[in-house]
Amino acid sequence: MSNGWVLPEEVLRDAPAYTPRPGELADLELLLTGAYAPLAGFMTRADLAGVGRRGRLADGTSWQVPVTLQVPAALADGLDAADPQRRALVLTDGEGAPVAGLEVTDVWPVRDGVAGIGGPVRRLGDGGHGPFQRLRRSPEEIRALLPPGRVLGVLADRPLHRPQLAQIAHAARTLGAHLLVMIPVGEGTTNGLPSEALVRTVFAGRDRMPPATLVAVPLSRRRDEIGDALLRARVAAAYGVTHLLSTSEMLSGAGLRVLVPRDLAYDNRDGQWRWREDIPPRNRRLALSQAEIDDLLDRGFPLPEWHTPPAVAKELARARPARRHRGLVVFLTGFSGSGKSTIAQGLTDVLREGGDRTVTLLDGDVVRRELSAGLTFSKADRDLNVRRIGWVAAEVARHRGVGICCPIAPYAAARATAREMAHAAGAGFVLVHVATPIEVCEQRDRKGLYARARAGLLTGMTGIDDPYEVPADADVVVDTTDLSIDEAVHAVMHHLTEIGWVEPRLQST
Repeated sequence: MSNGWVLPEEVLRDAPAYTPRPGELADLELLLTGAYAPLAGFMTRADLAGVGRRGRLADGTSWQVPVTLQVPAALADGLDAADPQRRALVLTDGEGAPVAGLEVTDVWPVRDGVAGIGGPVRRLGDGGHGPFQRLRRSPEEIRALLPPGRVLGVLADRPLHRPQLAQIAHAARTLGAHLLVMIPVGEGTTNGLPSEALVRTVFAGRDRMPPATLVAVPLSRRRDEIGDALLRARVAAAYGVTHLLSTSEMLSGAGLRVLVPRDLAYDNRDGQWRWREDIPPRNRRLALSQAEIDDLLDRGFPLPEWHTPPAVAKELARARPARRHRGLVVFLTGFSGSGKSTIAQGLTDVLREGGDRTVTLLDGDVVRRELSAGLTFSKADRDLNVRRIGWVAAEVARHRGVGICCPIAPYAAARATAREMAHAAGAGFVLVHVATPIEVCEQRDRKGLYARARAGLLTGMTGIDDPYEVPADADVVVDTTDLSIDEAVHAVMHHLTEIGWVEPRLQST
């Protein structure tokens, strides 16, 4: 792939703009910083063919993993690698700020509605923004800071507890190496934590490490575990790492020596972490699993000091507070007339009585009027309506409030998107299926919608001429056929109390 840039500035100024997906944005930043050297841009078809057949780019450079950019076909139709005036694309971040210019040297169809774009990239603007920008240094900058000799690389893609810190210290001491800690950052979360929270936890354990250099690296996970490992090895090598502490021996693909850590256990006799097999079973404490750590945090219990340094535990408790102090989205779905809105209002009243968190009710009819005016009842518009509701509720929950939603939300994919948005905001999500049968809802027909649909005066009525996909992942199921609204509210509150989302005293209604 050519490293040259031949497009004049005026072409770039008039070029269309596009915001890549989060993983592509991470790749873009690694391309711009030189962490993917010698790769200078997104791959062309010839590059992809070479990588697939023999592990080399079109120019013969060794490279094993595709690094690609995909765009809507409609956008690609306006680009032409042979036309100097139509061969530029401006790539922007999630807020629309220009990040890079791409010189389009190849365009090809990928699948229906999607095209691939290949070509070199050049940075635009001042280098980006966001938390911990001071740590997002280029490989060239980091290599200039490293002392001569061996460099032990550690990819800190999760918080470092005492077992991991002991392994790192032992490896660095054995090698006589300087420690380089690479912390993945970027969109979304890392092992359940926002990336900025992960950075704080790593810094909190820094006094337990040997002398170290820390760098934030925009690494995103791919579906291909092997490709993911190989790219991480390449990035580590670009930053000057000579030895890598990792459980994945696949990382040796970039010429690094890989150290596979041995299992450690806590020795009750002297409070030290040692090789597991060196400690008699009666004196041995095994490291907590991630599920055990998450359970302690969710219930608001302190992490034991023998396992986690207090400063790290404090940051984890801030990032993952007990459920009763965390944001929550309660999402009610069901037919029109099932009782969703009335149950949602009852939940809102009970939670407001407790006063522990702010509560925002997003009623389906009100949202249609205030947030989604003009949308129809087509599948695309219904999905957009649910997405808007889910986004607002997730933002409420991001700030540790409770967002209560009660749209019909007939489609499983749209409900799944709402759940994903809540989790991305670090909040909980409870799906309540108000499973009142369509026959009962139609008998009630308080708004006259079913009668109009039966008379042919209304189309797109869920349960009549539009499907309702029954949730297979509901956390709570209530049926108001023979259940009063108070009983339904009590059932939902009981669930929220049992799993710790609200204080037990709120259970009485």
